[in-house]
Amino acid sequence: MAIACSIRVRGVVQGVGFRPYVYHLARANMLTGWVLNGNQGVEIHLEGVEEDLATFVREIKLKPPAAAHIAEIEVESALCQDLSDFTIRDSEGLDRPSVNISPDLPVCDECLAELFDPSNERYGYPYINCVNCGPRYSVILALPYDRTNTTIRHWPMDRFCSREYHDPANRRFHAQPVACPACGPKFSLSDGTTMISGEAEAIGRAARLLGEGKIVAIKGLGGYHLACDARNPAANFALRTRKFRKEKPFALMAKDLETARNLIQLSPDTQALLTSIARPIVLAPKKLELAGVAPGNDELGVMLPYTPLHHLLFAAGAPDVLVMTSANRSSEPIAYEDHDALERLSGISDAFLIGERPIARRVDDSVTRAGAFGPMILRRARGYAPGAVAMLPTRRPILALGADLKNTVTLAVDGRAFVSQHIGDLEHYEAFRAFEDTVKDLTAMYEVEWQDLLIAHDCHPQYASTMHALALPCSGKRAVQHHRAHLASVLAERGEWEATVLGISLDGTGYGDDGTIWGGEIFVGSVQQGFIRVAHLRQAVLPGGDAAAQYPVQAAAGFLSQIRELPDLTAAPFKFGPRYQDAMQLISRGVRTFSTTSMGRLFDAAAALLGFVRETTFEGQAAIWLEQLAKRASNVDTYPFPFVNYELDFRPLLESVIRDRMRERSTREIARAFQRGIALGLYTSIRTLCEERGIRTVVLSGGVFQNELLLEDLKLLLEKEQLQVWTNHAVPPNDGGISLGQAALAAFVSDGAPYA
Repeated sequence: MAIACSIRVRGVVQGVGFRPYVYHLARANMLTGWVLNGNQGVEIHLEGVEEDLATFVREIKLKPPAAAHIAEIEVESALCQDLSDFTIRDSEGLDRPSVNISPDLPVCDECLAELFDPSNERYGYPYINCVNCGPRYSVILALPYDRTNTTIRHWPMDRFCSREYHDPANRRFHAQPVACPACGPKFSLSDGTTMISGEAEAIGRAARLLGEGKIVAIKGLGGYHLACDARNPAANFALRTRKFRKEKPFALMAKDLETARNLIQLSPDTQALLTSIARPIVLAPKKLELAGVAPGNDELGVMLPYTPLHHLLFAAGAPDVLVMTSANRSSEPIAYEDHDALERLSGISDAFLIGERPIARRVDDSVTRAGAFGPMILRRARGYAPGAVAMLPTRRPILALGADLKNTVTLAVDGRAFVSQHIGDLEHYEAFRAFEDTVKDLTAMYEVEWQDLLIAHDCHPQYASTMHALALPCSGKRAVQHHRAHLASVLAERGEWEATVLGISLDGTGYGDDGTIWGGEIFVGSVQQGFIRVAHLRQAVLPGGDAAAQYPVQAAAGFLSQIRELPDLTAAPFKFGPRYQDAMQLISRGVRTFSTTSMGRLFDAAAALLGFVRETTFEGQAAIWLEQLAKRASNVDTYPFPFVNYELDFRPLLESVIRDRMRERSTREIARAFQRGIALGLYTSIRTLCEERGIRTVVLSGGVFQNELLLEDLKLLLEKEQLQVWTNHAVPPNDGGISLGQAALAAFVSDGAPYA
């Protein structure tokens, strides 16, 4: 006897071939009914024998499409409609959307085979795609995910594409961005004087220009890249000069896995990240030096080709390793609109490889690494965004606006926390505009009514994101303390709302409860009950405020002012410049000095003592320099970093650095002993507080925990304590994860509470 059921599948199930997959699975199990894209996911109605229905549900759970991610399946009894076939119906648009939007997907093997098959209709066509691959988030204009709601809508399918699109047996069955050379968008190349049309000619010319040492702006999935031959030092230094990027490393694209293997050390975990469906940039120790690519850095950031265009460029003879950096001037957001790219990049790029298909929103490449506690995302964008990373226990929509550095935005709809792509640093006007656009984009996409919205923001009253939050119309606003948000982001990833943990939150700066600059904080508590600050780094001062983050000697002054009998640090081997003396005068007069417990600035102080006495040219540079110095030393002794009266006392730590520097000990060994001292001090505080309070779970978050050597040292120390250690995996530990933590804490803060 036939029975019926309705099934709702939530998660990443639109734009990943889920409806065609359901169609074939239903037909294979002799079931009738229909499937459609709804606002909350994929809706299915099935009719058939009970055993076949059970088989269908089991198969969906165990073997979904490769690009799909199922978060939830609801199965309910339904009335039989005596349907005679199984069909794909037009999408519904009734309720407010809450479906997960698929990230952009790398080109699949089947499409690659067709791309290089001269007998195929899409031979050499850079926009080839199917249900298993191609653009998603970067082309979606609205939900549900249908062709009319994408940037491909202006190119009607010809008979060939339409036949494949409507053929249930075809891999392009309901593939929304499907196109071919006859009906789809085209690529062309402009060098400022001539325009080359035709894919083969344009791509071939771009490949030759790259081989000649030229810089080419290449339109990708989520924006333009600036590309050049990574093995050509002149090209690399020219790009640095034109882009105003002094030292920050460039990302690389390797032709294939074997080429990548010759560039970096590929552990199994690193290779798994590199070849994962997100195709991120992966940081790993380098095997060779490429002049101008990553100056003074022991790592390279490498990714593999992920669009048909990339494969066509390499096949056309482009150098086997390309610099592929975001197309912008330093600190600006990536250019993604053609007119803007042509205007902003005209003084940087020698030529433009331009595709006609518009990009709906800018999406940078993601950056990851294989870490001591598992994979770590350092910048979350293409391949990951805007996927839901948590299910918050609330039905109220929440918009969390993140921090001002490495900004992201989180929108929670029906509990699903969607985290935006990396936006950037909001002190820059163009980045702030991108932030505003992202807020509008997400709220419009999910049709959120402002009068229903709870907005979460940082406690810092002068943050651009805070001021923007205060100007928005909504039903409620919550200020969330920065370091608590770091910890909450880890717990939100795991759905651990009630777990009492010891949380270590370490970074460069964050507005504290007392109005001072925090950054070396230890908390006890839970997301549901809140976090109580129970310990911290000994308080120092920041002379000159935020400027100290750019000048390590200036930061050092704020810590060294508490150390007795200092040597002359303006003399060898320290050679501190006038900025140090000026900072010391500010401290002695009590002028423009700010109290701080910043662990990030402590690392800067140590770097200055070991020789990094110049201005930094990108965030975290001095700390990265110190870590890499330490990695070059064998295991040495450990400097003291005592935990006394619920404070981590930095004075013995820095006194040891100064003493050994005066004795002309190797700076590598000093850096290693300093790093080991930090790890031991944290371990001592963790062990002490966990024993006092009966806690067995430790959470580590904040930008300082991007320091892989620190994580490795801590892991070795904590293993013997049999403590659970939780870190970020779905969002970055840096400020890119703040918005998720804000949303999680805001979901639990009662009305009238001042902050979380």
